[in-house]
Amino acid sequence: MEIDSLRDGFDRVAEKRALSSAKALEAIDNVVNEIEQAIVKMQMMNTDSAGNIEHTTVLAELKTKLNETAPLNQLEGSQKELNVALSKYLKLLEKSFNPDISKAYRNVDFEVHTVNNIIANHFYRQGLFDLGDMFVRECGESGGASLKLPFQEMYGILEAMKARNLEPALTWAANHHDQLLQNGSMLEFKLYQLQFLEILCKGSRDRARDEAFQYARTHLKPFASVHKEEFQRLMACLLWVGRLDESPYSDLMSSELWDKIAEELTHQFCSLLGQSRESPLSVAVSAGFQGLPTLLKLTQVMSAKKQEWQVMKQLPVPIDIGPEFQYHSVFVCPVLREQSSEENPPMRMPCGHVVSKQSIMKLSKSSSRPFKCPYCPSEAVASHCKQLHF
Repeated sequence: MEIDSLRDGFDRVAEKRALSSAKALEAIDNVVNEIEQAIVKMQMMNTDSAGNIEHTTVLAELKTKLNETAPLNQLEGSQKELNVALSKYLKLLEKSFNPDISKAYRNVDFEVHTVNNIIANHFYRQGLFDLGDMFVRECGESGGASLKLPFQEMYGILEAMKARNLEPALTWAANHHDQLLQNGSMLEFKLYQLQFLEILCKGSRDRARDEAFQYARTHLKPFASVHKEEFQRLMACLLWVGRLDESPYSDLMSSELWDKIAEELTHQFCSLLGQSRESPLSVAVSAGFQGLPTLLKLTQVMSAKKQEWQVMKQLPVPIDIGPEFQYHSVFVCPVLREQSSEENPPMRMPCGHVVSKQSIMKLSKSSSRPFKCPYCPSEAVASHCKQLHF
Protein backbone atom coordinates (compact mmCIF):
# COMPACT_ATOMS: atom_id res chain seq x y z
CA MET A 1 0.00 0.00 0.00
CA GLU A 2 2.84 2.38 0.89
CA ILE A 3 4.59 1.51 -2.35
CA ASP A 4 1.46 2.46 -4.32
CA SER A 5 1.17 5.83 -2.56
CA LEU A 6 4.85 6.52 -3.15
CA ARG A 7 4.48 5.62 -6.80
CA ASP A 8 1.43 7.91 -7.16
CA GLY A 9 3.29 10.75 -5.44
CA PHE A 10 6.27 10.29 -7.72
CA ASP A 11 4.02 10.27 -10.78
CA ARG A 12 2.44 13.57 -9.67
CA VAL A 13 5.86 15.17 -9.25
CA ALA A 14 6.96 13.89 -12.66
CA GLU A 15 3.77 15.25 -14.24
CA LYS A 16 4.26 18.69 -12.62
CA ARG A 17 7.89 18.75 -13.72
CA ALA A 18 6.96 17.97 -17.32
CA LEU A 19 4.23 20.65 -17.24
CA SER A 20 6.61 23.21 -15.69
CA SER A 21 9.26 22.44 -18.30
CA ALA A 22 6.74 22.80 -21.14
CA LYS A 23 5.49 26.17 -19.81
CA ALA A 24 9.06 27.41 -19.35
CA LEU A 25 9.98 26.50 -22.92
CA GLU A 26 6.80 28.13 -24.20
CA ALA A 27 7.51 31.36 -22.30
CA ILE A 28 11.11 31.46 -23.51
CA ASP A 29 10.04 30.83 -27.11
CA ASN A 30 7.53 33.74 -26.89
CA VAL A 31 10.22 36.11 -25.59
CA VAL A 32 12.66 35.01 -28.30
CA ASN A 33 10.03 35.51 -31.00
CA GLU A 34 9.18 39.04 -29.79
CA ILE A 35 12.86 39.99 -29.69
CA GLU A 36 13.51 38.54 -33.17
CA GLN A 37 10.53 40.48 -34.59
CA ALA A 38 11.80 43.67 -32.97
CA ILE A 39 15.28 43.12 -34.46
CA VAL A 40 13.83 42.59 -37.93
CA LYS A 41 11.84 45.84 -37.67
CA MET A 42 14.89 47.78 -36.52
CA GLN A 43 17.03 46.37 -39.36
CA MET A 44 14.51 47.63 -41.91
CA MET A 45 14.61 51.21 -40.57
CA ASN A 46 16.94 54.05 -41.53
CA THR A 47 20.01 54.82 -39.45
CA ASP A 48 19.47 58.60 -39.33
CA SER A 49 18.01 60.52 -36.40
CA ALA A 50 14.50 59.68 -37.53
CA GLY A 51 15.52 56.01 -37.57
CA ASN A 52 16.79 56.29 -34.02
CA ILE A 53 13.40 57.60 -32.93
CA GLU A 54 11.73 54.67 -34.67
CA HIS A 55 14.12 52.25 -32.93
CA THR A 56 13.11 53.72 -29.61
CA THR A 57 9.48 53.23 -30.53
CA VAL A 58 10.10 49.56 -31.43
CA LEU A 59 11.93 48.95 -28.14
CA ALA A 60 9.08 50.58 -26.23
CA GLU A 61 6.58 48.35 -28.00
CA LEU A 62 8.75 45.31 -27.19
CA LYS A 63 8.86 46.30 -23.54
CA THR A 64 5.09 46.72 -23.45
CA LYS A 65 4.48 43.29 -25.00
CA LEU A 66 6.88 41.61 -22.58
CA ASN A 67 5.18 43.32 -19.65
CA GLU A 68 1.80 42.14 -20.90
CA THR A 69 2.89 38.53 -21.34
CA ALA A 70 4.80 38.61 -18.02
CA PRO A 71 7.10 35.62 -18.75
CA LEU A 72 8.64 35.74 -15.28
CA ASN A 73 5.23 35.42 -13.67
CA GLN A 74 4.48 32.41 -15.87
CA LEU A 75 7.76 30.75 -14.88
CA GLU A 76 7.23 31.49 -11.21
CA GLY A 77 3.70 30.07 -11.29
CA SER A 78 4.66 26.75 -12.86
CA GLN A 79 7.71 26.49 -10.63
CA LYS A 80 5.58 27.11 -7.56
CA GLU A 81 3.24 24.25 -8.49
CA LEU A 82 6.24 21.96 -8.95
CA ASN A 83 7.71 22.97 -5.59
CA VAL A 84 4.41 22.27 -3.83
CA ALA A 85 4.17 18.77 -5.35
CA LEU A 86 7.82 18.09 -4.57
CA SER A 87 7.41 19.26 -0.97
CA LYS A 88 4.43 16.94 -0.46
CA TYR A 89 6.40 14.04 -1.93
CA LEU A 90 9.34 14.66 0.39
CA LYS A 91 7.00 14.61 3.37
CA LEU A 92 5.53 11.35 2.10
CA LEU A 93 9.03 9.88 1.83
CA GLU A 94 9.90 10.97 5.35
CA LYS A 95 6.68 9.41 6.63
CA SER A 96 7.22 6.14 4.78
CA PHE A 97 10.95 5.76 5.45
CA ASN A 98 11.97 6.42 9.01
CA PRO A 99 15.72 7.08 8.95
CA ASP A 100 16.11 6.02 12.60
CA ILE A 101 16.13 2.26 12.05
CA SER A 102 17.73 1.72 15.45
CA LYS A 103 14.20 1.77 16.93
CA ALA A 104 13.58 -1.63 15.33
CA TYR A 105 16.77 -3.07 16.81
CA ARG A 106 16.41 -5.62 19.56
CA ASN A 107 19.19 -6.10 22.10
CA VAL A 108 20.67 -9.51 21.40
CA ASP A 109 23.98 -10.89 22.62
CA PHE A 110 26.05 -11.85 19.59
CA GLU A 111 29.10 -14.09 19.58
CA VAL A 112 31.69 -11.97 17.81
CA HIS A 113 33.62 -15.05 16.73
CA THR A 114 30.54 -16.57 15.05
CA VAL A 115 29.55 -13.33 13.34
CA ASN A 116 33.09 -12.82 11.98
CA ASN A 117 33.12 -16.35 10.54
CA ILE A 118 29.73 -15.76 8.90
CA ILE A 119 31.01 -12.57 7.25
CA ALA A 120 34.24 -14.20 6.10
CA ASN A 121 32.39 -17.20 4.66
CA HIS A 122 30.04 -14.81 2.87
CA PHE A 123 32.96 -13.13 1.09
CA TYR A 124 34.44 -16.47 0.04
CA ARG A 125 31.18 -17.96 -1.20
CA GLN A 126 30.60 -14.78 -3.27
CA GLY A 127 34.02 -15.21 -4.90
CA LEU A 128 35.51 -12.15 -3.13
CA PHE A 129 38.62 -14.02 -2.00
CA ASP A 130 40.95 -11.02 -1.60
CA LEU A 131 38.35 -9.20 0.47
CA GLY A 132 37.75 -12.32 2.56
CA ASP A 133 41.49 -12.73 3.23
CA MET A 134 41.77 -9.09 4.30
CA PHE A 135 38.79 -9.43 6.62
CA VAL A 136 40.21 -12.61 8.20
CA ARG A 137 43.56 -10.91 8.78
CA GLU A 138 42.00 -7.83 10.36
CA CYS A 139 39.59 -9.69 12.66
CA GLY A 140 42.10 -12.42 13.49
CA GLU A 141 39.63 -15.26 12.87
CA SER A 142 41.61 -17.97 11.13
CA GLY A 143 38.63 -20.33 11.22
CA GLY A 144 36.72 -18.06 8.86
CA ALA A 145 38.87 -19.22 5.93
CA SER A 146 37.75 -22.86 6.14
CA LEU A 147 35.57 -22.56 3.02
CA LYS A 148 38.06 -20.61 0.94
CA LEU A 149 39.64 -23.55 -0.93
CA PRO A 150 36.35 -25.35 -1.72
CA PHE A 151 34.78 -22.18 -3.13
CA GLN A 152 37.93 -21.37 -5.07
CA GLU A 153 37.53 -24.76 -6.72
CA MET A 154 33.84 -24.08 -7.44
CA TYR A 155 34.52 -20.69 -9.02
CA GLY A 156 37.37 -22.17 -11.04
CA ILE A 157 34.94 -24.73 -12.47
CA LEU A 158 32.35 -22.03 -13.24
CA GLU A 159 34.94 -19.82 -14.97
CA ALA A 160 36.03 -22.75 -17.10
CA MET A 161 32.39 -23.40 -18.05
CA LYS A 162 32.04 -19.78 -19.18
CA ALA A 163 34.93 -20.48 -21.58
CA ARG A 164 33.09 -23.65 -22.76
CA ASN A 165 35.64 -25.87 -20.99
CA LEU A 166 33.81 -28.70 -19.23
CA GLU A 167 36.80 -30.77 -18.12
CA PRO A 168 37.00 -29.39 -14.54
CA ALA A 169 33.24 -29.80 -14.09
CA LEU A 170 33.29 -33.35 -15.46
CA THR A 171 36.20 -34.30 -13.20
CA TRP A 172 34.41 -32.96 -10.13
CA ALA A 173 31.14 -34.70 -11.07
CA ALA A 174 32.94 -38.02 -11.63
CA ASN A 175 34.67 -37.74 -8.25
CA HIS A 176 31.31 -37.17 -6.56
CA HIS A 177 29.30 -39.64 -8.64
CA ASP A 178 27.81 -41.53 -5.68
CA GLN A 179 26.86 -38.40 -3.72
CA LEU A 180 25.14 -36.88 -6.75
CA LEU A 181 23.11 -40.04 -7.27
CA GLN A 182 22.07 -40.01 -3.62
CA ASN A 183 20.83 -36.44 -4.11
CA GLY A 184 18.84 -37.54 -7.15
CA SER A 185 20.84 -35.18 -9.37
CA MET A 186 21.24 -35.60 -13.15
CA LEU A 187 24.18 -33.17 -13.16
CA GLU A 188 26.80 -35.66 -14.33
CA PHE A 189 24.66 -36.81 -17.25
CA LYS A 190 23.86 -33.21 -18.21
CA LEU A 191 27.56 -32.33 -18.26
CA TYR A 192 28.31 -35.32 -20.50
CA GLN A 193 25.43 -34.21 -22.70
CA LEU A 194 26.93 -30.71 -23.10
CA GLN A 195 30.34 -32.18 -23.91
CA PHE A 196 28.75 -34.49 -26.47
CA LEU A 197 27.08 -31.55 -28.19
CA GLU A 198 30.31 -29.51 -28.10
CA ILE A 199 32.15 -32.34 -29.89
CA LEU A 200 29.32 -32.64 -32.40
CA CYS A 201 29.60 -28.95 -33.33
CA LYS A 202 33.37 -28.88 -33.88
CA GLY A 203 35.44 -30.07 -36.83
CA SER A 204 34.27 -31.60 -40.07
CA ARG A 205 30.97 -33.42 -40.22
CA ASP A 206 32.32 -36.96 -40.49
CA ARG A 207 35.01 -36.46 -37.90
CA ALA A 208 32.65 -34.71 -35.46
CA ARG A 209 30.07 -37.46 -35.90
CA ASP A 210 32.62 -40.23 -35.25
CA GLU A 211 34.13 -38.53 -32.20
CA ALA A 212 30.71 -37.74 -30.75
CA PHE A 213 29.56 -41.33 -31.29
CA GLN A 214 32.63 -42.73 -29.54
CA TYR A 215 32.18 -40.26 -26.69
CA ALA A 216 28.54 -41.34 -26.31
CA ARG A 217 29.51 -45.01 -26.15
CA THR A 218 32.06 -44.29 -23.43
CA HIS A 219 30.30 -41.73 -21.23
CA LEU A 220 26.58 -41.57 -22.10
CA LYS A 221 25.81 -45.27 -22.54
CA PRO A 222 25.91 -46.01 -18.76
CA PHE A 223 23.07 -43.51 -18.33
CA ALA A 224 20.98 -44.77 -21.27
CA SER A 225 18.70 -47.02 -19.25
CA VAL A 226 17.88 -44.26 -16.74
CA HIS A 227 17.61 -41.36 -19.18
CA LYS A 228 16.23 -43.22 -22.18
CA GLU A 229 14.34 -40.33 -23.80
CA GLU A 230 17.24 -37.86 -23.44
CA PHE A 231 19.68 -40.47 -24.78
CA GLN A 232 17.51 -41.06 -27.85
CA ARG A 233 17.38 -37.33 -28.62
CA LEU A 234 21.16 -37.08 -28.38
CA MET A 235 21.62 -40.02 -30.76
CA ALA A 236 19.21 -38.38 -33.22
CA CYS A 237 21.44 -35.31 -33.19
CA LEU A 238 24.08 -37.36 -35.03
CA LEU A 239 21.85 -37.11 -38.13
CA TRP A 240 21.96 -33.29 -38.00
CA VAL A 241 25.70 -32.68 -37.74
CA GLY A 242 26.56 -29.20 -39.00
CA ARG A 243 22.98 -27.98 -38.90
CA LEU A 244 21.76 -28.67 -35.39
CA ASP A 245 20.35 -25.14 -35.16
CA GLU A 246 17.87 -26.11 -37.91
CA SER A 247 16.95 -29.45 -36.34
CA PRO A 248 14.08 -30.41 -34.03
CA TYR A 249 16.73 -30.51 -31.28
CA SER A 250 17.87 -26.90 -31.57
CA ASP A 251 16.85 -26.29 -27.94
CA LEU A 252 19.90 -28.32 -26.91
CA MET A 253 22.09 -25.56 -28.36
CA SER A 254 20.60 -22.81 -26.22
CA SER A 255 22.98 -20.83 -24.01
CA GLU A 256 20.31 -20.94 -21.31
CA LEU A 257 21.04 -24.65 -20.95
CA TRP A 258 24.60 -23.80 -19.93
CA ASP A 259 23.37 -21.25 -17.40
CA LYS A 260 20.92 -23.74 -15.86
CA ILE A 261 23.58 -26.44 -15.55
CA ALA A 262 26.03 -23.95 -14.01
CA GLU A 263 23.33 -23.02 -11.51
CA GLU A 264 22.67 -26.66 -10.69
CA LEU A 265 26.39 -27.30 -10.28
CA THR A 266 26.56 -24.43 -7.76
CA HIS A 267 23.59 -25.88 -5.89
CA GLN A 268 25.05 -29.41 -5.76
CA PHE A 269 28.52 -28.15 -4.86
CA CYS A 270 27.15 -26.21 -1.88
CA SER A 271 24.92 -29.14 -0.89
CA LEU A 272 27.87 -31.55 -0.74
CA LEU A 273 29.75 -29.00 1.38
CA GLY A 274 26.84 -28.92 3.79
CA GLN A 275 26.16 -25.30 2.86
CA SER A 276 22.95 -23.61 1.75
CA ARG A 277 22.58 -22.55 -1.85
CA GLU A 278 22.52 -18.87 -0.92
CA SER A 279 24.70 -17.05 1.55
CA PRO A 280 23.06 -17.06 5.02
CA LEU A 281 24.22 -13.48 5.50
CA SER A 282 22.54 -12.36 2.26
CA VAL A 283 19.31 -14.13 3.22
CA ALA A 284 19.31 -12.61 6.71
CA VAL A 285 19.94 -9.08 5.43
CA SER A 286 17.34 -9.36 2.66
CA ALA A 287 14.71 -10.80 4.99
CA GLY A 288 15.45 -8.12 7.57
CA PHE A 289 15.12 -5.43 4.93
CA GLN A 290 11.64 -6.68 4.01
CA GLY A 291 10.53 -6.96 7.63
CA LEU A 292 11.97 -3.58 8.69
CA PRO A 293 8.92 -1.42 7.71
CA THR A 294 6.60 -3.59 9.82
CA LEU A 295 8.96 -3.44 12.78
CA LEU A 296 9.27 0.35 12.51
CA LYS A 297 5.50 0.74 12.39
CA LEU A 298 5.21 -1.58 15.40
CA THR A 299 7.67 0.53 17.39
CA GLN A 300 5.66 3.66 16.62
CA VAL A 301 2.40 2.06 17.77
CA MET A 302 3.95 0.60 20.91
CA SER A 303 5.65 3.91 21.72
CA ALA A 304 2.32 5.74 21.45
CA LYS A 305 0.83 3.24 23.90
CA LYS A 306 3.89 3.63 26.15
CA GLN A 307 4.71 -0.06 25.82
CA GLU A 308 8.06 -1.70 25.14
CA TRP A 309 8.02 -4.31 22.39
CA GLN A 310 11.51 -5.59 23.11
CA VAL A 311 10.39 -7.32 26.32
CA MET A 312 7.77 -9.37 24.44
CA LYS A 313 8.49 -13.04 23.84
CA GLN A 314 6.50 -12.97 20.60
CA LEU A 315 5.68 -10.18 18.18
CA PRO A 316 2.02 -9.13 18.31
CA VAL A 317 1.83 -8.91 14.50
CA PRO A 318 2.99 -11.30 11.76
CA ILE A 319 5.83 -10.16 9.54
CA ASP A 320 5.41 -11.08 5.89
CA ILE A 321 8.85 -11.47 4.32
CA GLY A 322 7.73 -13.14 1.11
CA PRO A 323 7.59 -16.78 -0.01
CA GLU A 324 11.26 -16.80 -1.11
CA PHE A 325 12.28 -16.78 2.57
CA GLN A 326 9.93 -19.53 3.69
CA TYR A 327 11.99 -22.70 3.81
CA HIS A 328 9.38 -24.77 5.67
CA SER A 329 5.65 -24.58 6.24
CA VAL A 330 4.63 -22.26 9.06
CA PHE A 331 1.14 -21.52 10.35
CA VAL A 332 0.45 -18.59 12.67
CA CYS A 333 -2.96 -18.64 14.33
CA PRO A 334 -4.87 -15.47 13.31
CA VAL A 335 -6.69 -15.47 16.66
CA LEU A 336 -3.95 -16.09 19.23
CA ARG A 337 -1.10 -14.84 16.98
CA GLU A 338 0.97 -17.89 17.91
CA GLN A 339 2.94 -20.19 15.65
CA SER A 340 1.63 -23.73 15.40
CA SER A 341 3.49 -26.64 16.97
CA GLU A 342 3.01 -30.37 17.50
CA GLU A 343 1.08 -29.64 20.71
CA ASN A 344 -0.90 -26.80 19.08
CA PRO A 345 -1.47 -27.81 15.43
CA PRO A 346 -3.61 -25.94 12.87
CA MET A 347 -7.23 -27.09 12.75
CA ARG A 348 -9.67 -26.68 9.85
CA MET A 349 -13.26 -25.82 10.77
CA PRO A 350 -16.21 -27.07 8.64
CA CYS A 351 -16.58 -23.58 7.13
CA GLY A 352 -13.00 -23.75 5.79
CA HIS A 353 -11.31 -21.27 8.12
CA VAL A 354 -8.20 -22.42 9.97
CA VAL A 355 -7.16 -21.56 13.53
CA SER A 356 -4.99 -23.27 16.12
CA LYS A 357 -6.15 -26.08 18.39
CA GLN A 358 -5.84 -23.87 21.46
CA SER A 359 -8.09 -21.27 19.83
CA ILE A 360 -10.76 -23.89 19.18
CA MET A 361 -10.61 -25.13 22.76
CA LYS A 362 -10.97 -21.59 24.10
CA LEU A 363 -13.84 -20.81 21.73
CA SER A 364 -15.76 -24.03 22.34
CA LYS A 365 -15.18 -24.35 26.12
CA SER A 366 -15.96 -28.04 25.58
CA SER A 367 -15.89 -30.55 22.74
CA SER A 368 -19.69 -30.71 22.40
CA ARG A 369 -20.61 -27.03 22.66
CA PRO A 370 -21.09 -25.22 19.31
CA PHE A 371 -19.13 -22.04 18.82
CA LYS A 372 -19.16 -19.29 16.23
CA CYS A 373 -16.32 -18.99 13.74
CA PRO A 374 -14.36 -15.77 14.41
CA TYR A 375 -14.35 -14.98 10.68
CA CYS A 376 -17.81 -15.91 9.42
CA PRO A 377 -21.35 -16.52 10.79
CA SER A 378 -20.95 -20.32 10.64
CA GLU A 379 -20.99 -22.43 13.78
CA ALA A 380 -18.83 -25.45 14.48
CA VAL A 381 -18.18 -28.12 17.08
CA ALA A 382 -14.64 -28.93 18.20
CA SER A 383 -15.07 -32.63 17.35
CA HIS A 384 -15.90 -31.70 13.74
CA CYS A 385 -12.63 -29.76 13.26
CA LYS A 386 -9.84 -31.63 11.50
CA GLN A 387 -6.11 -31.23 11.96
CA LEU A 388 -4.12 -29.98 8.99
CA HIS A 389 -0.73 -31.40 8.08
CA PHE A 390 1.61 -29.11 6.13
